[in-house]
Amino acid sequence: IITLSDLECDYINARSCCSKLNKWVVPEVIGHAVVTVLMLISLHWFIFLLNLPVATWNMYRYIMVPSGNMGVFDPTEIHNRGQLKSHMKEAMIKLGFHLLCFFMYLYRLVSKVV
Repeated sequence: IITLSDLECDYINARSCCSKLNKWVVPEVIGHAVVTVLMLISLHWFIFLLNLPVATWNMYRYIMVPSGNMGVFDPTEIHNRGQLKSHMKEAMIKLGFHLLCFFMYLYRLVSKVV
């Protein structure tokens, strides 16, 4: 979110912003897929069903990158067609989702220990 807002305010250029963001796309996809599979294996159905759409969306975004682009975030297209606003909105939604998941996981951890 901070990197995208820096790009929006013109503090950094599009190429450095996109390279910073693209290096975290693959770890995010792998990490979310691992968490989703672990929830399936441990039979936490509600949390699995909550994580499944987000993991699917992350994989879809990564797979559907056009061949000429630098990655999910492309410096030549980030200012076109309102992509910056949509990336910012997606980042805020993901932040809310991860905050919700953090507190759910923390509650499950504390309820199992006590």
